[in-house]
Amino acid sequence: MIDVQIPFEKLKDMLQEILLSHGISQQRAGRCAYLFAQADLDGVRSHGVNRFFLFLDFIKKGLVDPKKEPTALSQLGMFERWDGQGGIGNLNADFAMNRAIQLSKEFGISCVTLLNTNHWMRGGNFGWQAVEAGCIGICFTNTIPNMPAWGGSEPKIGNNPLVIAIPRAKGPVVLDMAFSQFAYGKMSIAQAKGEQMPFDAGFDDQGNLTKDPGTVIKNHLGLPAGLWKGSGLSMLLDVLASVLSGGNASFEVGKSGHETAVSQVFLCFDPDKLELTDWLDTKVDAVIEDLKTSSTFGEKSVRYPGESTLKIRKVNLKNGVPISESIWEKLQNELNK
Repeated sequence: MIDVQIPFEKLKDMLQEILLSHGISQQRAGRCAYLFAQADLDGVRSHGVNRFFLFLDFIKKGLVDPKKEPTALSQLGMFERWDGQGGIGNLNADFAMNRAIQLSKEFGISCVTLLNTNHWMRGGNFGWQAVEAGCIGICFTNTIPNMPAWGGSEPKIGNNPLVIAIPRAKGPVVLDMAFSQFAYGKMSIAQAKGEQMPFDAGFDDQGNLTKDPGTVIKNHLGLPAGLWKGSGLSMLLDVLASVLSGGNASFEVGKSGHETAVSQVFLCFDPDKLELTDWLDTKVDAVIEDLKTSSTFGEKSVRYPGESTLKIRKVNLKNGVPISESIWEKLQNELNK
């Protein structure tokens, strides 16, 4: 696939114009477009514009209602439950993390949950949202069943992405991971390129490990990261998301055949309110400095989660955001309809 370099503002504006044509208000279209474009700006191409047309398809099919916004179900001090009403997933998540940030500024610690929401696209956006507000952020979501329980031969659990973000003066630490060995978005990109994954990605029809992304995507049998440990942790995140929100668990999400009406949790800690600022940077810096002394099996040095993001963002702001030429043509065609 050939890439073209698109200025970030031009990409964001094009996405916004397309969203406006689908009946989304100016402010919401602008924020939604920003979140899609930010993923590509930061180098997370599997969950940015690459998924934009799937998102539009969900709107056209009525699976995402672009006019719905979250409504409060319960507000008990630092804990709130909201109904996403089947609205735009990344905007619902953006709202929920913003509420968690606001509550943490008041209480020090907060938990905001969402039921009946939709795919949040790049979960890391909401970790960066927390650290840019000076907060520690943790969030997770359940998904459609796309992994087997350990030892199983059918998809029973979701890969339930988890984000943990810690602010730091020298650069935030932001972990954004799903509990399948590879995110399905990354496997889709590899499949389109005709490439195999660098490590085993899941199981084939006979239960053999395979690096072929197409086989894994077809079977929804992603390999749990950490094998039985990842399987167990992913299941417990699903339980927590559904219990704390009162929403669907993964098996209930799967009944519709579409990844809609998922459940999400957003936790926030304000270091100022909790009086952690005297040592937060010192502790995080010490951990990273020790990590960087690690010997390696090659010439590459070890990295901490999120280390490359700011560098990639800076390069892409200067040179333009890499977008597949075919996707850029589709965006132009969509805008001109």
